[in-house]
Amino acid sequence: MKLWVLRHGEAEQRANTDAERRLTAHGREQVLRSAAVLLGQPLQVILASPYVRAQQTAALVHEALGFIQPVQTVPWLTPDSDPQAVITELEKLGVKQVLLVSHQPLVGNLVSLLAHGNHQYPAPMSTASLAQLEGDWPLAGLMTLRNLHHP
Repeated sequence: MKLWVLRHGEAEQRANTDAERRLTAHGREQVLRSAAVLLGQPLQVILASPYVRAQQTAALVHEALGFIQPVQTVPWLTPDSDPQAVITELEKLGVKQVLLVSHQPLVGNLVSLLAHGNHQYPAPMSTASLAQLEGDWPLAGLMTLRNLHHP
C-alpha cells in the first residue's frame, strides 16, 4: 500500500468556528507545490476531512492532478480524530493508493504511529506537508516513511 498524508495549506487565523477556516492565498500556493509531488502517482482515492480548509486543499489537489473520482469526505479525518481509528478505516477501504487530507495533530500522530508504532514523537507536518508511506498493510509500526515533503 502507498499512503500519502497531506496537511491542509495555511488557513485564516479566525473564523466563526475552527471548521470554517479557509485557505489563504499563500496556503493555496503551498498546496499546489505539494500537489506537484503527486503528479504521475496512481492514486485510487482522495479522502478529506469535512473542515473547509481540508476540503479546499483536496479540491486543489484533485484539480491539479486531473483526478477523475470525486473527493470523498469522511468524518474520521478531523484534527482530534484517533489515529488508530483512521488505521481501522484504511484497512476497510481495500485500496492500495490513498491520499488523506487532514490536520494537525492527527497527521503528525498518524504518520508516527504507522512508521514507528507509536505517536510519542509526532512527525513534523507543517502546512501543506506531504508524507509518503509504504507497506503491505496500514498497521502501526509496519509502514515505512519514504518521503516527507515540506513546500
